Amino acid sequence: MALSVIGAGFGRTGTESMKIALEILGLGPCHHMREVIANPAQRTLWRSIARGDAADWNEAFAGYQSATDWPSAFFWRELSAFYPDAKMLLTLRDADSWYASMEKTIFPTLRASTDLDSIGVTLIAERVFNGRLDDRAHAIAVYEQNIADVRGAFDDDRLYVHELGDGWDKLCRFLGQPVPDAPFPRSNSAAEFHELLRSDDRSE
Repeated sequence: MALSVIGAGFGRTGTESMKIALEILGLGPCHHMREVIANPAQRTLWRSIARGDAADWNEAFAGYQSATDWPSAFFWRELSAFYPDAKMLLTLRDADSWYASMEKTIFPTLRASTDLDSIGVTLIAERVFNGRLDDRAHAIAVYEQNIADVRGAFDDDRLYVHELGDGWDKLCRFLGQPVPDAPFPRSNSAAEFHELLRSDDRSE
């Protein structure tokens, strides 16, 4: 099974809701950091990839039709080349809103981590943000540069940009899927994020 949809948007841009949406549309299972946290084999594999070991993308995404969120969003360049027929999906939100959400969820978790080999520390803290989690201007610049890079890499036939609140219509039109008779999912609030961590105390 090859990936048919690859998400290139950072965490806290509605990636959990998009995971659910893609699965409702029949494009699941959808890979997400939640899948990595829940699966010991996935954690081991992605720790290796995060520290720079060679990746077997077919192994990393075996059984998945789509992917959103980190860790896969960090590798959108490699994945878009490896799966040339996959549609690209960029989830985004206002930069200030995104940073505020990161400060309520992911950044404090990474700062508190004592596992320096975790995917969160190795990939997100170090490789995405260069270890500068306390530098707001730097974090926002990295976030905005990723958006610009993704938008500049693909034409409209391959890339769909989804902003929070957009709902089903444009997404379904882009993917050639009928609009479901259900509200667009809304998941992974800050409270739900912390509940996930409490329910699974294993380090990613």
